[in-house]
Amino acid sequence: MVAIPAGRFRMGADDGYPEEAPSHLVEVDAFRIDRTPVTTRDFAAFVAATGHVTTAEIAPRAEDYPAALPQMLFAGSLVFRKTRGPVDTADWSQWWELCRGADWRHPYGPTSTLAGLGDHPVVHVSHADARAYADWAGKDLPTEAEFEYAARGGLEGATYAWGEVFRPGGRHMANTWQGRFPFRNTREDGWEATSPVASYPANGHGVFDLIGNVWEWTQDWYQPRHAADPARPCCIPRNPRGPQAGTIDPAAPIPQKVLKGGSFLCAPSYCRRYRPAARHAESIDTSTCHIGFRCVVR
Repeated sequence: MVAIPAGRFRMGADDGYPEEAPSHLVEVDAFRIDRTPVTTRDFAAFVAATGHVTTAEIAPRAEDYPAALPQMLFAGSLVFRKTRGPVDTADWSQWWELCRGADWRHPYGPTSTLAGLGDHPVVHVSHADARAYADWAGKDLPTEAEFEYAARGGLEGATYAWGEVFRPGGRHMANTWQGRFPFRNTREDGWEATSPVASYPANGHGVFDLIGNVWEWTQDWYQPRHAADPARPCCIPRNPRGPQAGTIDPAAPIPQKVLKGGSFLCAPSYCRRYRPAARHAESIDTSTCHIGFRCVVR
């Protein structure tokens, strides 16, 4: 793990996506954070020790999802599938498949394996799966503020975790999408999907993959905007943890947590969320091929 010193920083952004605003001052106590996302090898050790069964490996119960079609109630997870050509990027169903048999052992579908993926981030983990691993390891999931503070690497206000230029000197600094999303990935960075952890430079704190590769779970319930700076400087939030109750989107009536960091699917032509300020809502029961996690100790 890497020690992150206590400090004050401006969280969020006023020139990004609406949910990143408003930028506001936050204070964070010192903590330690995993140097990389939890890998499939790490997660396999946890499963071997505990017998944990992930959400993706359990068929949903009809009584928990009364509006679901019966044929959709099977064990599986969301897998990205490239489209044959340009599609309406407002319709994510064009490239996401709820795949029967996809789980952390079978990241691309039931016939896929973990061969060669031991050092890649574990994926197809729900929030409960990440929470269970953290408990077993004697750690915790980071808050949104902790994750963003660590991701900034000591660069106050910088757009990216490494500065203001996305590809300084033409160098790829994170695992993201090159080409036209969602049908053509030129793989200029060498990877179609996840990459081995620490394949790209560490940030100023010596932490890897806080941007790109996989989205990462935090412990904060999602809310669509940040709170503004307090009227009095004495009241700057310290170690904020978001709202105490889950927020519910009428279009997705499952409580949602905050994801941070972006993933290998983030593309300039579609999703510029490969930035410390970026954030995304995800239902706590959802798992995908581009969501992982890491842990902290306070």
